[in-house]
Amino acid sequence: MLKERRDAAEAVAEALFVAEKAIDAAIASTAALTTLMPTSREAARLSVMIGQDALLSAIETMRALGLARQNIVDTHKNLSQAQHDIGLSAVSFGGGGEKPPPSLIGSLRAVPSPREAA
Repeated sequence: MLKERRDAAEAVAEALFVAEKAIDAAIASTAALTTLMPTSREAARLSVMIGQDALLSAIETMRALGLARQNIVDTHKNLSQAQHDIGLSAVSFGGGGEKPPPSLIGSLRAVPSPREAA
């Protein structure tokens, strides 16, 4: 029975790490796009009005990805609790380095978008 729990937990941990990496990659890619748009517009000597809606959409995407990252972090914390609940707290599944102290976890929060703040 312990082997089945351990195998199941390992499969879930691997999928979690893949999801975490995918979200971070999406953040990095979207950040690159968001940075490129205004510099490309300026290099092409286009009006600041060109592409404004696209830039705002990319910024909103970054905000949504930030929320997705927070949600996957919460998932990770909840799975850590589940790991303890099923008697596997002494097992390390690796994949992410040392965890920060609890005082640092959750100290960052998403800010409201300009549309929400208005």
